[in-house]
Amino acid sequence: MAENSSGMEESNGDGYVSSPSIMNDRNLPRANTMPGGTKNGEKSETSTGPSNLEKSRTERRRQSSPRNDPASQLFDDKISVKKKLKMLNRIATVKDDGTVVVDVPSNLENASLDLGGEDVYGEAVDEESLDSADLQYRPPLQIVILIVGTRGDVQPFVAIGKRLQDYGHRVRLATHANFKEFVLTAGLEFYPLGGDPKVLAEYMVKNKGFLPSAPSEIPIQRKQIKEIIFSLLPACKDPDVDTGIPFKADAIIANPPAYGHTHVAEALKVPIHIFFTMPWTPTSEFPHPLSRVKQPAGYRLSYQIVDSMIWLGIRDMINDFRKKKLKLRPVTYLSGAQGSAYDIPHGYIWSPHLVPKAKDWGPKIDVVGFCFLDLASNYEPPESLVKWLEAGDKPIYIGFGSLPVQEPEKMTRIIVEALEITGQRGIINKGWGGLGNLAEAKDFVYLLDNVPHDWLFLQCKAVVHHGGAGTTAAGLKAACPTTIVPFFGDQPFWGDRVHSRGLGPPPIPVDQFTLQKLVDAIKFMLDSKVKERAVELAEAMESEDGVTGAVKAFLKHLPPKMPPQPPPAPSSFIDPLLAPVKRCLGCS
Repeated sequence: MAENSSGMEESNGDGYVSSPSIMNDRNLPRANTMPGGTKNGEKSETSTGPSNLEKSRTERRRQSSPRNDPASQLFDDKISVKKKLKMLNRIATVKDDGTVVVDVPSNLENASLDLGGEDVYGEAVDEESLDSADLQYRPPLQIVILIVGTRGDVQPFVAIGKRLQDYGHRVRLATHANFKEFVLTAGLEFYPLGGDPKVLAEYMVKNKGFLPSAPSEIPIQRKQIKEIIFSLLPACKDPDVDTGIPFKADAIIANPPAYGHTHVAEALKVPIHIFFTMPWTPTSEFPHPLSRVKQPAGYRLSYQIVDSMIWLGIRDMINDFRKKKLKLRPVTYLSGAQGSAYDIPHGYIWSPHLVPKAKDWGPKIDVVGFCFLDLASNYEPPESLVKWLEAGDKPIYIGFGSLPVQEPEKMTRIIVEALEITGQRGIINKGWGGLGNLAEAKDFVYLLDNVPHDWLFLQCKAVVHHGGAGTTAAGLKAACPTTIVPFFGDQPFWGDRVHSRGLGPPPIPVDQFTLQKLVDAIKFMLDSKVKERAVELAEAMESEDGVTGAVKAFLKHLPPKMPPQPPPAPSSFIDPLLAPVKRCLGCS
């Protein structure tokens, strides 16, 4: 999950059963946000069921031919799930830090890892850039945006939704109830999805993303994921919860953690476009952000491995959802449930100046740029903060957004001591982690809660944060040298990218956060050459408009002719308008 982005930062199941080997062997795969495995005695799901169940469109996309290579056999539908699990164990190991180590023989060439299927990603194509492309006119559509994650995951899509609305489309942003006010205040329609982002974040931090630290946590996490999956269909077709105004999606935008999005699109027969803040499309240029691969020959394979692990954790719930709610056939293959099917367009929300589009990504993949939501222009900082900023040199920002910190008092002491040793002033964002409880006040430290990053980072000389994509973007846009302290997920990926560009020191994993490492990181960021590189990247990013790029990509990949979708008529045209009044008066 992306965590907080450039705008206002939030500072603030049902049982499991799996084979004994899956429960007890840490080498076995688990889902990134879904630790469950297969049920006792579970076999590969079959296609039997009511005769009116449709053939899975997603399944038809994934017809693979047998290969001698075990990695390729992993995606052969003719091989049993039991045999695939054994192969998966030989190839991949889930480490204690939550990442997947993919072991590929060093002499194995990339060519031998062709996993079958139509490889539209690997095409070498001449394509029109999004910058030069005109915005295509489309008749007004009803668009639902399905987003699972923290505020930083939601915020780019608020910006995208507002822009789509400007072009005459009706936009419903469906996400967690925690963000209702945020979405409505932005002028978009809101629909609640299941799941609590704070519970999800706490689980991810505690368990490093993949494996549960105790069996008691598995039912809690499965409950969260099931709530998300089963809330997706109503989000696409049910009336507004507050007004009762009818809604039926003509198209879907979603991020990958909204497990089930492609299945809903299949059932409703509407187009879907996946947008995300980290790479989710196989490439030979870098490994999956949730994996660790030493050999470049394994980079592309790592995406298939991670996809398989997630699918193993949620396939029972997805197939239950398909059969009971969507009236679709169950899915029988091992991998491909996460929207990675080859004919679904993907847009990536990061600067191409930071991570260029991979050369083996085809025309259905776009890198649109960072999507910023302008909150700074309307922000009025508290007078105490303004006076503190004016009283000395620019400070260093340190904060970890929505992520819970295991030992906040210890981390606060380290931060304060590091600032004192290096002679720097610092702003500590308390966030959900509870940082900043000082035994005594320090004049070189300012504690804050909610401040838009796009305003605050311009007041800072450098930033230290968790490495969420949105927070990383805001710091780089403000030309701030950056130290990333990754907690889980894609955060190590962004830490590596920042360091490889010379914009900050090597990332400091949160469980290795020490006084000496923070002192060294601050000294690294104070180097004038690091600042020069940060300014150079920020100037390059000024020419980007990620929100427009995302809208252009979405419209570009829509089918040439959209099927007519007449909106369902309410029982009376006046009913939706009277709904809030009726509730206020207690009418049924």
